Parts: sequence; C-alpha cells; structure tokens
Amino acid sequence: MGQSMRGAGKGGNDSLHHRNEKEDSVNIYYRYLDSARHHKLDSAVNDFTTRFPIPATNIYLGNLGTASKSILFSPLLKPGWDPGFHAFDTYKWNPETIRFSNTTKPYTELNYLLGSRIEQIIEAKHTQNIKPNWNASFGYRLINSPGFFQNQHTNHNNILFSSWYEGKAKRYNNYFFVVANHLQSAENGGIQSDTYLKETKTYKDRFNIPTVLGEDVPYSNDPFSTNIQIGNRYREFTMLMRQQYDLGRKDSLVTDSTVIPLFYPRVRFEHTISYNVNKYQYIDDLATSSADSEYYYKNYGLHINPGDSVNIRDRWKNLTNDFSIYQFPDAKNLQQFVRLGAAVQLLKGEFDSTNTSVYNVIFHGEYRNKTRNQKWDAELYGNFYSAGFNSGDYNAHISLKRFVGKKTQGYAEIGFENVNRSPSFLYDTRSSFYIDKTIAAGFKKENSSHIFATIYQPALKLRLSGDYYLISNYTFFSAFSVREQYEPLFNFLRISAQKIFSIGRHWNWYADVYLQQKTGGVPLNVPLIFTRNRIAFEGHFFRNLDLSTGFEVKYHTPYKADNYSPLLGQFFYQDSVTISNRPDISAFLHFRIRSFKAFIRAENLNTMQITQEGGFGFTKNNLAAPGYPYPGLQIRLGIWWNFVN
Repeated sequence: MGQSMRGAGKGGNDSLHHRNEKEDSVNIYYRYLDSARHHKLDSAVNDFTTRFPIPATNIYLGNLGTASKSILFSPLLKPGWDPGFHAFDTYKWNPETIRFSNTTKPYTELNYLLGSRIEQIIEAKHTQNIKPNWNASFGYRLINSPGFFQNQHTNHNNILFSSWYEGKAKRYNNYFFVVANHLQSAENGGIQSDTYLKETKTYKDRFNIPTVLGEDVPYSNDPFSTNIQIGNRYREFTMLMRQQYDLGRKDSLVTDSTVIPLFYPRVRFEHTISYNVNKYQYIDDLATSSADSEYYYKNYGLHINPGDSVNIRDRWKNLTNDFSIYQFPDAKNLQQFVRLGAAVQLLKGEFDSTNTSVYNVIFHGEYRNKTRNQKWDAELYGNFYSAGFNSGDYNAHISLKRFVGKKTQGYAEIGFENVNRSPSFLYDTRSSFYIDKTIAAGFKKENSSHIFATIYQPALKLRLSGDYYLISNYTFFSAFSVREQYEPLFNFLRISAQKIFSIGRHWNWYADVYLQQKTGGVPLNVPLIFTRNRIAFEGHFFRNLDLSTGFEVKYHTPYKADNYSPLLGQFFYQDSVTISNRPDISAFLHFRIRSFKAFIRAENLNTMQITQEGGFGFTKNNLAAPGYPYPGLQIRLGIWWNFVN
C-alpha cells in the first residue's frame, strides 16, 4: 500500500526496451522469485527516492546509513521465526526483491552518488545471458558516510549473484542466488542536549557538539573504512536454489525461418532449499570513561567498569527445505494456478551464554488468477506453522483487483489479511540482547487483522488508498531495554491520497498526503498527517533530454517520535518529548540524456537562519528523534549510467 506514482506524469516513463536495436538498445525484462509477471526497466527521473536507499516516508537518525523506520505505522505482518533486528532493513538487498533477468545483450549499470561530508554510494550491476536460456547477474553496492555529528560513521556493503536457467524444452527452471549484506553503523546515543543546536557561534560546525557516546572516536572520511568502534555490526548471508519441473503439452510456433518451441504446463513440481547465516552484534571498544559506564548502567543495567569493552551478539543459522506442487487449470495462463506445499525449517542460535536448536514444520497453500482478458486479479495464500518453535503461527491473505481497461490501466483493489505470530526472538530471554534475564518474558502471540483498499485512476492521475488494522497483544519497547505487551485490541486507520496536478505547460505538482489515527490507549505515537509535495518543471526537450527540476517539500504534524536504543538497535516508545519540525525543503535538478541520468539536489534548505554572528547559516536543524538532529544543508550529486555491451 502507499506505492508511489512514479512515471505517471509527463516526466517520462520511457524504458530502454523501446529503443532501436541497431543503436545502443537492449530488450530486457525481469521477474521476481514468487511472481510470474515480467517487468521492464524504468528510466524515469522524476523521483529521486527510486534511486536512493531511504524511502520518502522514512525517518533516519541524521546520516545516510543510520537506523531508519517508516513514519507511517507499519506492523510486521509475517508469521514464524524473526530475529527482531529491522532498524537497518532499508539498506539491505532482500531475497523478495532480487531480479531474475533475461536480456538480448549484456547490460551494465554504474551508479555513483557523492554528498556533503564525503557521503558516497557506489553501485555496479551487470546482467547478461550466457546462453539464450541462461542468465547470470551480479551486483555490488557500497554506502559510506562519516556523518555531520560525532561517531556517526556508516559503512554498508551489499553483494549479489543470481542465475536463471530454463531448459531448452521449457520443462525445467532453476533459480539461484547468493546475497550478502554487511551493515555497520556507529552509534553516538544522540547529542547530549538540544540546547547545543542553538549555540551557532560555538557549535557552527555540528561535529563539535558533544554526543552521549563516542566523543573519543577519531573522525575518518575514508570511504572504505570499516573501523566501527562503537556501534552495530549486522551480517546476513542468504543462499537459495529453486528448481521446477513441469508436466504438460509441448507445442511449437512455426515462422518463415524458425520453429519456436512452446510448452504448456499442467502440473509443476518445485523444490526450494535456502541457507541463511545471520549475525547481529553490538560493540563498544572504547568504554573507557566513567560517563560511558554510567550510561550502560542507567539505561541497560549493565555493570561495565571503565576500561572494559562491550560485545553482545546473536548468531543464527537457518536451513529450510520446501516442496510444492502446482496445478494450472488453464495451461495457457501461467498466472492462474493452485499451489500446495510443506516446508521444514531447522534453526540454530548461538548467544553469549548459551546455544539453542529449534525447528518449524510449515504447510502453505496459494491460489492466484490473473484472467487472460486482464480484467480480474485474485490472490489467496496462507501459511500454517503446525509444529515446532513457532507452532500455532499463521497468516491468511486474500485480495481481489479489478482492472478498469487495457488503455487506462486503472484498477480497484480490496483485500484482507490476518496474521498470528510469535514475538520476535529479541523478546526471548535466551537472546544475548535480553539484558536482564531475571525479568520473565511470557509474551503472547500477536494477532493482526488488516483490511486494505486502493483505487487508481490514471486518467485523473489519482490513487486513493485505505488501511485499517485491528491488533491485539502488541509488543513494543517502552525504554532502552524494557519490553512490554499491550494486550487489548486496538484499531488503527490510515488514508492516503496521491495526485498529480498539471499546473501549467510542463509544470506538474506531485502531492502525497497520509492521514493516520489510532484508537484506545495503545502506547503508539505517529503524526496525524504526513505529506510530500514536489512541484517540477518537466518534459522531453531537444532530441534526447528528459528533464525534471523544481522543489520538494515534506512535512509532518508535531508528535512524540520514538526514541532510539543504540545497543539493541530498536526504536522505542516515549511520551515526553514532542518533535515539531519545520517542513523539509529541497531543490532538485534531474535529467536523462539517452543512457545517462543525473540527480543534483540541495536538501535541508529549511535549516537556514540568522546566526548569532549576524549572518546566516544552515543551523536550524530538524529532529528525527529526541537527541538525533538531521544535518544542515546537504548537496548531493548522483550519476546513473547504463551500458549495452
């Protein structure tokens, strides 16, 4: 829900597959692991967040790569085992979003972003068909930023290799990928007092403001530095192979010069094996001061003597085997099928003081039907954990989408899902991050119901969405290391509208508005209204220039934003500090010339103010959370370049 409407305006949705094959063109499409639909590359330049790791609806702790969460209420609706560390999810490459491609020519993307204070993103992607029926892809990304405040250094590395092989007879498919995410973020605990932000004479350079942790950490602008002395280190490694074999009817398409083999499946056998190794670690190699010792004792109850170090970790190994059978009622429509299957999951956890081995037995079923006339799209699926560590967990999902017409591609969608899930393992006393073992857990399963609806009308350039939640046994953190559960049933409603207004020749106004409201006494704080607006001069000029330039404004109403616990890597509920920010204002110039795309941005213009010296500076910092300011003026230059070999 709440998807962006990128490419829906005059800014362009021109994709690479439309170009002349005699030039630097390529016919390329991709699909995701659990989808039969093919997607084309999108080269629109009107929305920077499609190229940037942090979504427009997320807050983050003042530096690219630091902990981030959605400003919109988004509960975890996934049953089964979950380690509980999600503050850095936006910087990961997830298995669900890995692309399996097919291309007529080798295709390469080289991306580079340079921002203020030596902020950098370096990204390279390459895909090519080794044979007409076998594609291999590789990707690498580095996110590195020293930050504007002390001990904010981040260093994230993502590596991906994927392969998609289809047998010549089209009966057999093999999907394989390896993805590794190495995430490292220094933690400074926030600035010691917000009053330092007002002292623009002494602390005009925000790096001089005292922070709770890491004052003695030396500054480094080395983009390849991995020296995080106080902070979180997360490593996630996933390897997956899926094999499919179809039974059905062979056919062929005969042209003047070739015979194209076809195959219409009726039954499919599928086996998926995946192996994960996840390590979550908090370190403090500089816990030498009495102030640091007092901080850990006050907020976590840890007795750390000056000169000692802190090293807390959870490590997991996860092996899952899944076997499924598909049946296709209509052999010529692969997007209509019934799927039944079962999986066995073996988990081994290694902690500071103990180890544990658990398992899960999971049954799942699915029905999908995208009608051949493109009018209806039905989706039903569910998982049930019948035995093991998460026994009794389940999810059930149903959605129905009605397409308005092939030309407009408008649709209306309505759906419902119910999830019963065990609290994340971070709420289990066996976790190393459950600091005070004397406090028993005893948390019940969370139960969440979600009703959602969307109407999209391209002719009006309008999308309306609604999300309604009913949740009981809601688990949350109420302090730096205090876990609680709110058992009563509560309601939550979010309504969103996204509209593109044409306000003149080549001028467009992209307006996104979100209204959200809770009921009852649940300890949950979100802003009542969040809005994002972009006013841009756009169009296709000369022969090859696609241009989008203008201003972007984001604003949320005042609210008591969650605080942040560095040692646990968790946002937690607080009810004493209200965050009341100026609107975030950015100016941008985005353009594309053939295969070259550039993004030039001046962000946080809202921080400009008259300083104590009588001049002006960008020192009126907004806050993401109590003690965590955003920086002043940021300049970002991004270059995205693709090549057809």
